[in-house]
Amino acid sequence: MQSFRTEIENPIVQKDIIELEAKIRQFHDGKLDEEKFRSLRLARGVYGQRQEGVQMIRIKLPYGKVKSKQLLRICDVSDEYSRGRLHITTRQDIQIHYVDLNRTPELWAELEKDDVTLREACGNTVRNVTASETAGIDVDEPFDVSPYAHALFEYFLRNPISQEMGRKFKVSFSSSDADTGLSYMHDLGFIAKIENGVRGFKVMLGGGLGSQPRHADELYSFLPTDKIIPLMDGVVRVFDRYGERKSRAKARMKFLLKDIGLDGFKELLEAEQKAVPVKTYPIHYESYPQVKVANIETPSVEVQNTKAFEQWKATNLVPQKQEGYVAIGIKVLLGDFYTDKARELARLVEKYAAGELRLSLRQNILIPYVKEELIPFFYVELEKLGFVEAGYNKALDITACPGTDTCNLGISSSTGIADELEKVIKAEYPQYINNPDVVIKISGCMNACGQHNMANIGFQGMSVRTKDKLVAPALQVLLGGGNLGNGQGRFADKVVKIPSKRGPQALRLILNDFEANGNGASFVDYYAEKGEHYFYDILKVLTDVDNLTPEDFIDWGTTEKYKKEIGIGECAGVVIDLIATLFFESQEKIENAEEAIKEQKWAASIYYSYTSMVNSAKALLTAENVKTNTHAGIIKDFDTTFVESEKIDFIGTFTELVLQLNKNEPTEVFAKSYLEDAKQVLAKLESFRQLELVADK
Repeated sequence: MQSFRTEIENPIVQKDIIELEAKIRQFHDGKLDEEKFRSLRLARGVYGQRQEGVQMIRIKLPYGKVKSKQLLRICDVSDEYSRGRLHITTRQDIQIHYVDLNRTPELWAELEKDDVTLREACGNTVRNVTASETAGIDVDEPFDVSPYAHALFEYFLRNPISQEMGRKFKVSFSSSDADTGLSYMHDLGFIAKIENGVRGFKVMLGGGLGSQPRHADELYSFLPTDKIIPLMDGVVRVFDRYGERKSRAKARMKFLLKDIGLDGFKELLEAEQKAVPVKTYPIHYESYPQVKVANIETPSVEVQNTKAFEQWKATNLVPQKQEGYVAIGIKVLLGDFYTDKARELARLVEKYAAGELRLSLRQNILIPYVKEELIPFFYVELEKLGFVEAGYNKALDITACPGTDTCNLGISSSTGIADELEKVIKAEYPQYINNPDVVIKISGCMNACGQHNMANIGFQGMSVRTKDKLVAPALQVLLGGGNLGNGQGRFADKVVKIPSKRGPQALRLILNDFEANGNGASFVDYYAEKGEHYFYDILKVLTDVDNLTPEDFIDWGTTEKYKKEIGIGECAGVVIDLIATLFFESQEKIENAEEAIKEQKWAASIYYSYTSMVNSAKALLTAENVKTNTHAGIIKDFDTTFVESEKIDFIGTFTELVLQLNKNEPTEVFAKSYLEDAKQVLAKLESFRQLELVADK
């Protein structure tokens, strides 16, 4: 493996990559526990794939914005280290697959040459900050949310308060009350508002999808823009301390809100305010890079198929608030496209538009700042690339996660059934190519990476067992979800479970009924009027598994008999409970705290010291088989188990010592004294552990 000490200019990035390289070596040499190594690589965008021996790499692209030169760099990396396929996710990232673990440091180094990062694209971190793909051009937006999304991304990248939480943390920004950033299903969602001439956001807290979707609570009806980063700093601190860590199924923000309620959360948030290093964080949107549109003479072109051109214009052009410009939507089937086409697209946008693309939450591509007179030219050029399929963000535009293609957690194929449903719509319901109202989404399992449970019509990968104990791929059909705007939404009801091969027939029954009886209503309203039992009666005929044919035991997109195989899920990260590893981590965090003090980053140093003390306490509690579900529980239980019983001598309590964190301002004096406390705690607890081991021999 190659060294990168002289290849990366940014010393912080260089340190990251060198550390990943070193950890890979330690892992191969048997010096690093597999679970610990998994946690570390996930936080660096390296995700285990369903296929053994290869990795999925997730490339973090804040709010889906990617410059032409960045896309070209990603293409080079994909060709060199992967197979030339790029996959757009529902969080506006790009994933590449089948990457050799040993080559991930050099892959990362190549990406960083054009300011593209893997850092915190996976793992128990603040994930990619998403936003409306029309941010900055939205005809209804009060202001461009891009500078605010970017500032938040930069603030939390490598921030010690958000590196090892119990689970991932997701944030979104919506340009307008249409809430196209889907704030109601995020841990924190921001909707742009202006009140009395002041920019700000409506703030939604504690939403989520998965097997138990939860609608976010309104935390603020209006919060000025300079308060959003201090707010999130406090929210993350509360989640880090009180959020579940042992049970991954209960470790999201939504479960913490469910347990303690919004008022209880606000009390904990208030208790953290002294520790938050910034009380106000002005975001200077005026300094955000200005758009530069190419000034070039309009080439003369002739459109061959005028009918197809008019259809494309009706569905794929997005109005833009800047006069004389439109945005062009590219429908990307299942979010997959290839580097040969991507390169041509990047060059086209660089030469004739603003040199940037937006990746959408529906796995598509938007080209902003296309001059109106260039529309025919772009159509002709995009047609050469196969990028002019009509139906951008319409019913035909189905969202699907990778499912059993590459994901460890996939239960049944999501891409295969998505492809089949698009064929059904094109052939039998062509009017839906123009219909923006019916939203169809598919996930390969309950974790909702395809966002199936917020769709009008959703499908979730499952399996079904016959009386003879034969297992076939299945789909849970969900109906009635939808985005209602301004932070309001509905989650879909689980209506029936059917064999996967009956998915197309289910869609036909649903659309046929809607066509016959909808009377111009939206699908969401029509479903609300009819209700779950009405649609259950329509679809019940498809649920019988006593009459399955051999074809029903073969999943979409494959020729082999179905076999339910679920690996270890990595999207949520893992819990490390090995005692020696925990003490090792505590020492690393103390070293990080010392480094932060040298850099005069007092708040960062304090948090490293805090996590070192909690880690050390967790090590001893683990040795006693005491549950270590939350940081707050660890602190309390350490007092009960070791201090009150006088097994370990403390002046005062461990709680008082550790929670100096939120009783003091993050000053230099406190950072240095708190670091000394952390060093003493580690030394005392390691000494206790060694005496225990000697006594056990």
